[in-house]
Amino acid sequence: MWSEIDIADATWTIPADRMKAKREHRVALNKEAITLLESLPRTHELIFPNSKGTILSDMTLTAVLRRMKRGDITAHGFRSTFRDWCSERTNYPRDVAEMALAHAIGDKVEAAYRRGDLFEKRRLMMRDWGKFSSQVQTGTCVLHIKKRVLLT
Repeated sequence: MWSEIDIADATWTIPADRMKAKREHRVALNKEAITLLESLPRTHELIFPNSKGTILSDMTLTAVLRRMKRGDITAHGFRSTFRDWCSERTNYPRDVAEMALAHAIGDKVEAAYRRGDLFEKRRLMMRDWGKFSSQVQTGTCVLHIKKRVLLT
């Protein structure tokens, strides 16, 4: 919802009643996300309304992927891609990535002591994610090595 977006602070605040864990969650918006949001019309309170002007169903992205004949990927896979990038391509601590995904802390003792939300660290991580995800990714380059022929 547009009311959840603070363009000036580059923050999206999702209210507790819309979160699985029933706790408010802040998302640091990177430059790429802000640019996208600024380009969108504000014809509804919803940022991405469906064709009827109501909320998109949870199957909307799945339907798009099916029309693209991409049965090999899922909408939830985008979150997994982000998590893999955090682990495999960055040095950001696991806690920062987990907090960005709004994952609950499994250890009850640790959860009791965790007061912050690592927001400024998440802001840096999302900046780097924006840079990474806006680059065109190419596959691995395979070089064929020709057999050397010795002339005698």
